Amino acid sequence: MENMDNKPKFRPNQNLKLMDQVREVLRYYHYAYRTEQTYCQWILRYIRYFGGKTHPKLLGAKNIEEFLSHLANEGKVTASTQRQALNAIIFLYKQVLDIDLQDKITPARGRRAASPPTVMTQAEVQRILSVMEGKPALMAKLIYGSGMRLMECIRLRVQDVDFGQNLIFVRGGKGGKDRTTILPQNLRNEMLKQIAAVKSLHHKDLEEGFGDVYIPEALARKYPKAAKATGWQWVFPAKLRSRDPRSGKEMRHHVLESVLQKAVKRAAEKAGIDKKVGCHTLRHSFATHMLENGVNIRVLQELLGHADVKTTEIYTHVMARDIRSLQSPLDTLLNSGKAISSNTE
Repeated sequence: MENMDNKPKFRPNQNLKLMDQVREVLRYYHYAYRTEQTYCQWILRYIRYFGGKTHPKLLGAKNIEEFLSHLANEGKVTASTQRQALNAIIFLYKQVLDIDLQDKITPARGRRAASPPTVMTQAEVQRILSVMEGKPALMAKLIYGSGMRLMECIRLRVQDVDFGQNLIFVRGGKGGKDRTTILPQNLRNEMLKQIAAVKSLHHKDLEEGFGDVYIPEALARKYPKAAKATGWQWVFPAKLRSRDPRSGKEMRHHVLESVLQKAVKRAAEKAGIDKKVGCHTLRHSFATHMLENGVNIRVLQELLGHADVKTTEIYTHVMARDIRSLQSPLDTLLNSGKAISSNTE
């Protein structure tokens, strides 16, 4: 997504229906398709909360506060969910309706429970990975071995895997940031085979008159042939081609995230892991085990793509520590030869 502060204010086509105007502005600023779907859902929910017939222009800050407070108090949503709804509504007013209400809104905030992340031991990770097969197994290993997020793994492109340096380039991660992380040595051969299979599949698509993948619109305009280039192909493509919801062109999308999510859940059950395990648990486990292995927390911050080291520090609370060699202060005192008198009878 491009920074809107660096672009002139875009005015949507007033002849379009409201939700079509919302989509027009979202696409102008290059918001991800998932974000477009999420924002539209929240905006529709906000409109329907007030009967579905009142135009948002006739609603104001108090109405927004009422809706957000309803989400927190009756809906029992988390703070992050409420913040997501707020962002969508602020976008509607500021970018589509040209009404800035952000500083006038003080909703009841949803409570955000501060809890340490669920982390598996290395033995538990081994048990889960050992019962997984095929493409999901490779993706799970890659997340645990590199610390990538689920969608960062799903959206990995062929050109982002550097076998020469054993690096993975994460493009457009959380917050639209790029970073570099490690390619596990033990996955080199599996990744080489996977990319060879991708190239073969891409060659077949080209022979059938297809072969395009989604690339950012600005790049597509500058490099018209990039969408068919091997380097831009997904490392984990879907089995079947599908029609792009925006352009309408038939192309090959990446595999759906639900494929890996379901596979990890089944593997955890099969391995007898009672913890609440998901794809992100593999990333949490990567971070914790790296700290246990002595990796500097600042280096780990860069690998994970955290903007603030405080986010990374949460893993210090769940890392295993060997306390068997520690000495109690009482033992230190007594071993020094100092006697302790007792007043008890």
